[in-house]
Amino acid sequence: MSRVRAWIWLPLLLVAMIGGYLVWRGQPRELAIARARTGPAVELVYATGFVEADQPVSVAARLTAPVIRVLVNEGDRVRRGQALLILDDEDQRGLLAQARAQSRGSGLVEHRITTLFAQGWVTRAARDEAVTAADAARAAERTALAHVGQNIIRAGIDGIVLKRDVEPGELATPARTLMLLGDPARIRVTATVDERDVPRVRAGQQALMSSDAWPGRVLRGHVRAVTPGGDPTQRAFRVRLALDQAATLPMGLTLEVNIVTARVQNAVLVPSAAVSAGHIWIVDAGRAHRRAVRTGLVDGTTTEIRSGLRSGEQILADPPSDLTEGDSVRARRA
Repeated sequence: MSRVRAWIWLPLLLVAMIGGYLVWRGQPRELAIARARTGPAVELVYATGFVEADQPVSVAARLTAPVIRVLVNEGDRVRRGQALLILDDEDQRGLLAQARAQSRGSGLVEHRITTLFAQGWVTRAARDEAVTAADAARAAERTALAHVGQNIIRAGIDGIVLKRDVEPGELATPARTLMLLGDPARIRVTATVDERDVPRVRAGQQALMSSDAWPGRVLRGHVRAVTPGGDPTQRAFRVRLALDQAATLPMGLTLEVNIVTARVQNAVLVPSAAVSAGHIWIVDAGRAHRRAVRTGLVDGTTTEIRSGLRSGEQILADPPSDLTEGDSVRARRA
């Protein structure tokens, strides 16, 4: 008897479950609904950059000699021609004394030979040889004197000391950069742009820059140049940016850079999450319908719709993956 009751109740339970599912399925799904709007659309290339001198000048010695004194520190303002470092010139002064002695000796020989030549006692070839030797000795003296002057290293521009990498007692060589100078009134921003984005970047494009050091402050500039050679290790290119207005920025300051590569003034815009595989879900009379659209500029949170959707139409802002054509939907309550 119990088996008969089970066979009777089982179909009834199954019918009830199916009916309940159909009733539940027919209930509108609460989803985020938005409206397509009209506004400006921009395409941005993101990069990080840093402030540097527009024409940085490296300071190095022309000779190899120990450093005796360092006359400036980082951040000091310097003038063109100002002494920055003094090198040990003992060896150079010794060479100068030797060159002067040789110059005097050659001068005496030159004077004596030219006098004898005028009296007819020596040949023209002997006179020419003495004159040539004296000229060479005098040139060597001038070179030695110039080398002594090179032991004082001077600033080549008006600016500030950006970096100092030398201390007294260290050895200065022509291959070693001792200091870096720059003019704070002439700065630029160098940004590192991913090689995938470089084809969209051109000179003259607007750039918006910001820093955590000044929350809410936006610096406006433009692309001045894209370096022709990239870095294969970083797979990136350097982009030089100029500020549109003069600003006092510390050298080395890191900036967040957004380069505007394209702009549309009156575009139909929707949340980027609403678009998937070239389709969008519109809401018409409480039902969801999938529609193909052609997209345009994307700025991360917003996508431009170039065809397939009109401004003001209702759409699903973030449609679920299990949504099917014709599902009943309604706006999610706040």
